[in-house]
Amino acid sequence: MRKIIIAAALAAIASPAAASDQTDIEAVVKGYNSALSPSYCASPAAIIDEFGQHSWIGATACADWAAAFNADAKANGITDPVVTPGKPEHILVNGDRAYAVFPATYDFKEKGKKVHEKSSWTFAFQKIGGQWKIAAWTWSLH
Repeated sequence: MRKIIIAAALAAIASPAAASDQTDIEAVVKGYNSALSPSYCASPAAIIDEFGQHSWIGATACADWAAAFNADAKANGITDPVVTPGKPEHILVNGDRAYAVFPATYDFKEKGKKVHEKSSWTFAFQKIGGQWKIAAWTWSLH
């Protein structure tokens, strides 16, 4: 009996997402990817990426990252950027917090030459006012 109680408690701590949470989290990633709008982010938030200063942390992290991304793209002749998140590999929910890992590809042109990157896009979420918000994300090249 004790083993059953311990197993149930551990399952409650971090469990696979319920269907509604999974759908909502996937929608946040899709919306953020489409618009790159800070409205999808918690405040403060944190971002780690491969370019520039590599980390953005604080109340305006998502907007600061977007500005840095655009500046870096302009400076390096990057055009036609398209990020395509795949089906999530993991979505774990722990109350009002969640963790998700998406395989992703990043296709773009660098000075006219096509580039294709395979990556992982990992997120931490916080549920605020009944909505999932991005608390942090990191982009990892493969």
